[in-house]
Amino acid sequence: MMHFRNRISRIARCLLAFQIVFLFAAHPLQAEDTSELKTDPINQKDISDLQKPEGTVGRAYYYRKSLKNKKTSSGAIYCPHKLTAAHPTLPLGKKVKVINIGNKKSVVVTVNDRCRKHHFEFIDLSQAAARALGFFGKGMAMVQIIPFEE
Repeated sequence: MMHFRNRISRIARCLLAFQIVFLFAAHPLQAEDTSELKTDPINQKDISDLQKPEGTVGRAYYYRKSLKNKKTSSGAIYCPHKLTAAHPTLPLGKKVKVINIGNKKSVVVTVNDRCRKHHFEFIDLSQAAARALGFFGKGMAMVQIIPFEE
């Protein structure tokens, strides 16, 4: 007898759930009418300018401590106190501006090393650059990489 009552209560709960779903499906939510809102063409222009990405967006990491005083791809010795970076494709000696998207801090670094290629855009920074961008100790940050025109 107990098994039969459990089955009845389970069926009742299912029916109740279907009724609730049907209630919301029969009365869809309506969007707010925005036809009366005025848009300022100057503000629209500013917004479209902000949406145009300059440079590339990717992940930034920083060199580990054990690489101190090791030779880089350019032949220079890595110093964690200098503002340098490694990138898979940018030319060695190229200066790039790196902007932390999370806090808007920026730093100019010189590419003096290579790093392995990934399926996503990224840059390896010196510890000084990571500190300047405010993500030292966190491991990774989303950044915007803007090469300087020479």
